Amino acid sequence: MTSYEKALDGFEPVSATPISDDELMARIAALQGRMAARGLKAVWLDASSSLRYYTGLSIAPSERMHGAIIPVRGAPVYVSPRFEVPKLDTMLRIPGDVLAWEEHEDPRAMIAARVRGLDLPGQGLALDPATPFLFAAGMIAAMEGAVEPAAPLITAQRQVKSPAEIAILRTAMEASWRVQKAVWEGLRPGISTAEVCQFVDAAHRRLGMKPLFVAAQFGEATAYPHGKPGGQVLREGDMVLIDLGGILQGYRSDITRSYVFGKPTERQAYLWDCERRAHLAAFAAARPGAPCAAVDAAARAVLEAEGFGPDYAVPGLPHRTGHGLGLDIHEDPFIVRGNATPLEPGMVFSIEPMLCVYGECGVRLEDIVWMGEDGPHWFCPPAQSPAAPF
Repeated sequence: MTSYEKALDGFEPVSATPISDDELMARIAALQGRMAARGLKAVWLDASSSLRYYTGLSIAPSERMHGAIIPVRGAPVYVSPRFEVPKLDTMLRIPGDVLAWEEHEDPRAMIAARVRGLDLPGQGLALDPATPFLFAAGMIAAMEGAVEPAAPLITAQRQVKSPAEIAILRTAMEASWRVQKAVWEGLRPGISTAEVCQFVDAAHRRLGMKPLFVAAQFGEATAYPHGKPGGQVLREGDMVLIDLGGILQGYRSDITRSYVFGKPTERQAYLWDCERRAHLAAFAAARPGAPCAAVDAAARAVLEAEGFGPDYAVPGLPHRTGHGLGLDIHEDPFIVRGNATPLEPGMVFSIEPMLCVYGECGVRLEDIVWMGEDGPHWFCPPAQSPAAPF
């Protein structure tokens, strides 16, 4: 039995209280309030994470239109291919009418007609930003231009998590942190990145989570934020980068650890320390009311003071410092230059100012924070050492 097989025996399914129907109804009411303030009659939610956020309905997107109309007042109107309605009826948590369409019909025109026919205040339709262009273009034409983006309405709401959301994210993050620790404990010379990835997926399943993704990189391949084609085999002295996540009740976890397999060289220890200081500087800058851009600037300033960069130049930090996390792996708020969105309690986002040195190695320490009234809080303990990160 390998060390990873033994580790799996120690994992038990985790649990967290699901989002209640009452919270879903409150979310819809809040969206309707924003719609009324903008003079809108309705919002279209495609088969997207926002459909789940507001209605609890999780549907995989396809070439057939499936989603919901949220009117400025009243219950949702679900849109579905007619042959899917019997299944839809078993999935609904928030009651509402169903607008069914047959294969030869144009659901875009039907949605536009339904919105125009609503005897409600306001005018026009706002579209879920996840709506595919083919669907959006058809609705814009059918609505005769009375269409606008729903992103400002949806983003303003979704980027501030409720206590129930934060509790689910905490459980998911703590579970994935345990997987990260088990990966580190089970490494051995000659192990492949493929074997590590197989273990990560199996571990998340054993924890009762749906595997989301895993990236395992050894040696020089760690210098590239999204790795290189092909796998690697671990050797003594390699830098290791493991980025992974899982899904619990629709919410994502995301955590990266970088460390050295064996004794770090002076150069490796230096690069790791630069990354850690940038990581901690970003955390310190994440104060309520501060713009998201300030967090990115704080991390970048540490690396530039050490001669990396400047800006996005490599060796240095070639991408944003972080992203929001929730029902999507990457969502608002984005921790990036130019984002003036002020941080506020309830926001959840990553801090991951990766230091990339192409041809040598890379170091990324990614942790998720949640904003409280008193400032940022880690979901999991950050790494302390390039040799003993846990």
